[in-house]
Amino acid sequence: MRGSIVWLSEHDSPDAFPPVDRALVEPDGLLAAGGDLSPMRLLAAYRRGIFPWYSRGQPILWWCPDPRAVLMPEQLKVSRSLAKSSRNRGFVTRIDTAFRDVVRACGSSELRPGGTWLSPEMRAAYIKLHKLGFAHSVETWLEDRLVGGLYGVALGRMFFGESMFSTERDASKVALKRLCEELISRGFHMIDCQMSTPHLMSLGAQMIPRADFTQALDEHLGGPFEPALWNEVPAPAGNEAGPANV
Repeated sequence: MRGSIVWLSEHDSPDAFPPVDRALVEPDGLLAAGGDLSPMRLLAAYRRGIFPWYSRGQPILWWCPDPRAVLMPEQLKVSRSLAKSSRNRGFVTRIDTAFRDVVRACGSSELRPGGTWLSPEMRAAYIKLHKLGFAHSVETWLEDRLVGGLYGVALGRMFFGESMFSTERDASKVALKRLCEELISRGFHMIDCQMSTPHLMSLGAQMIPRADFTQALDEHLGGPFEPALWNEVPAPAGNEAGPANV
């Protein structure tokens, strides 16, 4: 690990993060360690383009990589097979009806380099954000079974994707398609995908410089924003454009 990072205390101000351009080049984007996962600190981090990611036995690590993987909701690539699955396999999508279950499934199914990253502490933190109306889940159901889904954090006109899972082919992609449709209807600008994966790139994600990403934050986190569970507050009528490339 070259360079140095800032160590945070849980007693530090929630927004006591250093400027993101001080993040390390290797490992890419590591900015700070320590602190806590309180709602105020998490929201302060997301507003700056910073997210937590750490493995068991490590302190909380905070990241802001360069470049950044993002997906514009209207640019989601929906293959013919995915469109067919959406129509014909009996999938039903819902929003904010099983947040805990989605987070639990993501934690048990997804591994990143170094081991599992969705610790019980992380799960509890995002459940708190969900109760406050900032974190949302999209669920894919087959009959009465939860077979796929995703969750993330909404601020302003930005959605910060965190994790997704699938136990049936295309179920997580169906959830992502529903998310993009929901974000378009609510006037959202961008999905932060954090880091590039072949899976995300195949769905239309792109890599942009960190400076462009933070500029997007400056432009799209302002304005009125009321946190709420989306299944209780429907999207505004009259903006129902779907993702391109269907």
